[in-house]
Amino acid sequence: MSQIVIAAFYEFSPFANFRDYQQPLLSLGEAEAVFGTILIASEGVNGTIAGPRAGVDRVLDAIKAIPGFSALRWKESFSDDNPFHRFKVRLKKEIVALGVDDIAPNESKENYVSPAKWNEVINEPGTIVIDNRNDYEVAIGTFDGAVNPKTTSFREFPAWFEKYRAENDVRKVAMYCTGGIRCEKSVAYLKSIGVDDVVHLEGGILKYLETVPSEESLWQGECFVFDQRVSVKHDLSPGSYDLCHACRQPITDEDKASDDYMRGISCPNCIGSVSDEKRKRFAERQKQVDLAAARGAAHIGAAARRKSE
Repeated sequence: MSQIVIAAFYEFSPFANFRDYQQPLLSLGEAEAVFGTILIASEGVNGTIAGPRAGVDRVLDAIKAIPGFSALRWKESFSDDNPFHRFKVRLKKEIVALGVDDIAPNESKENYVSPAKWNEVINEPGTIVIDNRNDYEVAIGTFDGAVNPKTTSFREFPAWFEKYRAENDVRKVAMYCTGGIRCEKSVAYLKSIGVDDVVHLEGGILKYLETVPSEESLWQGECFVFDQRVSVKHDLSPGSYDLCHACRQPITDEDKASDDYMRGISCPNCIGSVSDEKRKRFAERQKQVDLAAARGAAHIGAAARRKSE
């Protein structure tokens, strides 16, 4: 087994004194040679960390010891190299930004549907299935028949849903996202505006792909992930996509063969939206990455991926 453990986690729990834990967690992570980012806010914690087994376990144990977080769960993967180069503990208003106050995402657990029951639920007559991810993620894989809100950020979801509900008969809703964190908040939001019959996929797409046999799966395509794999297939095996390091969107071999593709600078997805100033900055960054690689060193931040859901 590889020596670097990567743990991705989140937990919603009222956390009034969250600021008190920033420095202790930062000091512990640094002492244990753990890297990555932890976000803490009054609504909970969200993070991805990587390091030696003992160090990662100690940081996770410290979070579980905080009142309200004993049920913390995480997903693990392994790597020969640490994908992060710094350790940060950031104070935030939200651990995943929806931009809506006075909702209770910690209560959304009541609305879970297990991966084993998901197929049955989304096939129920009258159920509206909503993909709760951004448009570029939906583009490489989704559940057949799901509604794509075509959002570019999670903050756009409330306005999109209000418009959708005004134009459609919305009675039963089933939602899903990559790992579950967005749905915890969007379910709470829907309940706050009077949509009571709403459920979401427990553990997200990743848990579904990990546990549901491929011959029974209703998933079409691959799933975008915010780490060095870029996308995954069933059983969470690495997918076929690469990443444009300019716009952070998934790209295919065909995209990389395009005249619009310049490694680290542009791709067919972003060629028309990147200013000359940004292209120059991206080109300089790529030059530094290439020089670091030639020296056998890692360019700071080049391998890092933001956990996003």
